[in-house]
Amino acid sequence: MKKYKFTISGNLYEVHIKDIEDRNASVEVNGTKYNVEIGQEVRTSKTPKLIRKPVEQMPGEGQIQRKTPSGGYKVKSPLPGTIIKINNKVGDKVTEGQNLLVMEAMKMENQVQTEKSGVITAIKVNVGDTVMQDDVLIEIG
Repeated sequence: MKKYKFTISGNLYEVHIKDIEDRNASVEVNGTKYNVEIGQEVRTSKTPKLIRKPVEQMPGEGQIQRKTPSGGYKVKSPLPGTIIKINNKVGDKVTEGQNLLVMEAMKMENQVQTEKSGVITAIKVNVGDTVMQDDVLIEIG
């Protein structure tokens, strides 16, 4: 079948593989016949394995802590426009969904409402003022 020449410890060996069935092979080495069992090839990976220590979390790590905003809630302008009417004054108590002021935007009157209940601590605009989107109109504490 196949012929090979091996040099082992300075000695030359001529190996002739005659027949292979499953894991048994019939070979002839320098004229002497042998029946040899073929072992399974062991392959080692050349890629190193990454070994990491388990991650230990510190107490409180990984938890989101909600911060309470300082200065109260700020009512901002939903779009650019002009202030037409202010319905409240500083110190008034307001409830969620209450109309605070009226502004004209795109030739329409828009009611600006609060999303939080509280007491009005500051009014940052006057009637006739022109405001841009996200300008602070009223602060509620």
